[in-house]
Amino acid sequence: MIDIKVPTVGESISEVTLVKWLKSDGQYVNRDEVIAELESEKATFEVNAEQAGTLKTVGKEGDTLKIGDVVAQIDETASKPADASGNGQAVKKETEKVKEPAPVAKAATAAPVQSATPANDIKATPVAAAIISDKKIDAASITPSGFGGKIIKHDVIEALTNPGRTPGKTLFGREVKKEKMSNLRKTVSRRLVEAKNTTAMLTTFNEVDMSNVMALRTKYKDKFKEKHGVNLGFMSFFTKAVCYALQDWPAVNAYIDGEEIVYHDYCDISIAVSAPKGLVVPVIRNAESLSMAEIEKKVVELATKARDNKLSMDEMQGGTFTITNGGVFGSLMSTPIINIPQSAILGMHKIEDRPIALNGQVVIRPMMYLAVSYDHRIIDGRESVSFLVRIKELLENPDQLLFGKDPVKALLEL
Repeated sequence: MIDIKVPTVGESISEVTLVKWLKSDGQYVNRDEVIAELESEKATFEVNAEQAGTLKTVGKEGDTLKIGDVVAQIDETASKPADASGNGQAVKKETEKVKEPAPVAKAATAAPVQSATPANDIKATPVAAAIISDKKIDAASITPSGFGGKIIKHDVIEALTNPGRTPGKTLFGREVKKEKMSNLRKTVSRRLVEAKNTTAMLTTFNEVDMSNVMALRTKYKDKFKEKHGVNLGFMSFFTKAVCYALQDWPAVNAYIDGEEIVYHDYCDISIAVSAPKGLVVPVIRNAESLSMAEIEKKVVELATKARDNKLSMDEMQGGTFTITNGGVFGSLMSTPIINIPQSAILGMHKIEDRPIALNGQVVIRPMMYLAVSYDHRIIDGRESVSFLVRIKELLENPDQLLFGKDPVKALLEL
């Protein structure tokens, strides 16, 4: 019998949570096959079978385990079941069978009934569909009670009688649910409170006209995608602008270590990503040395790993400056919290058409509010404001992102 123990995942991590078993107790597993998923305070990682054999689970889902604790055992003397080798292909064939497209039915001649069917392929009886169409009700907001999930007349009347009610929610219900805080959520909570309590945090705001960046994206996005195989997003423009501004104002790219200030001549940009289990902040290493396409590819790679809980510890450690984009959720303005031990964070927000004064005229432009929260112990007001203004200048004149300054000034060495 071989013991499978909780591996060491970091110097400061002493315990993990067993999130879920990917293999069942008594199931035969092959060598290096993933058997369980563990979560530390910083990341989610997998445990593999060290030998082939029959699995005996020791820990339970939700258990907190210490580093070195036995999470499972494998009986390597167990004989391999006759159907074990064929499982993979059998599952594959079954999957392929399920994925086969259903034959397209011929169009029915009864057009009046089909026209009354609600959108989004939601099933409803003819009477219910007719009422939905007549009253212009969102069929997705109706809780079906008919056979096979079909909306019936009673369901539509209920929706009309109780407008604004959450589908399936009991009227006047007062249910309370408690669930254990994950290690990741505990860490996020602790670090946010620590940032508020241990830094002299202040936020400065500005706004940027995104017209030129948006026009540039519209003009080149198809060619960019064709050549590089990735979409041209806003993150590469902001990352480029931030890297130039950080090199102009090095205090923003530094942090305090005891009684010393640590400056960095490189830009490791942390990108705040909302993952299924909480906020994670993977790092783009040496972003100042990457091209626009390389930055976009790295953003996609890290965001995909975050979504699938596949980020490694190394991919989330370090970072000299953070960018967070609340605009994707509709945020118009916010005061982001510093990602300690860093000294500053840039908050992007929603792009919104607003009237502005330009050359004595009122014009409508796509505007975005920017916010930089910074540690006033190391960054002065002049540096933080100048840093943000520099980002604004670069984004409003994206041709400057090539040299980091006005091409004419570069030519004249000004």
